[in-house]
Amino acid sequence: MKNIRAHRYTAAFAACAALLLGLAGPVSAQADDNEGPYWVSTSKDKANMRVGPGRDYRISWTYTRKGVPLKALRVMGGWRLVEDKDGSRGWILAQFLTRERAGIVDGSITGIRANKDGSGRILWRVAPGVIGKLGECAAGWCGFDIDGRKGFIRADSVWGAQKP
Repeated sequence: MKNIRAHRYTAAFAACAALLLGLAGPVSAQADDNEGPYWVSTSKDKANMRVGPGRDYRISWTYTRKGVPLKALRVMGGWRLVEDKDGSRGWILAQFLTRERAGIVDGSITGIRANKDGSGRILWRVAPGVIGKLGECAAGWCGFDIDGRKGFIRADSVWGAQKP
């Protein structure tokens, strides 16, 4: 009789543990947004950066382009504390941001290459300040898409290609 009870309790415990583990998946996936820092970019043509996490705070900067890369440093409710390439920090509502990776050319004029290992011909050159979508980065090179023109750029030439 004791053996049957022990099995029932063990089975009940295993079922509860499985249920808890099943629930932990989505909760931890949501918690990833609370972990910082991570890369984001503006998702709208206009995004206001504020001095604090709320609409009552003064606007310190307005980004007027979709796809501007930013580093998210902290989360507070629906707000993200972000930092741009120049080191300016402020708060932006999450609805104006996306996890789509973007980068901004930094330093000097840089060649966009045909192959992902940096070999191949130079397809074109880009000036500092040019913004594009970042693809996969490997061995010091990243996929880079500028309004449909695709190629590969040195990772150290792009702000946003590094670990945040």
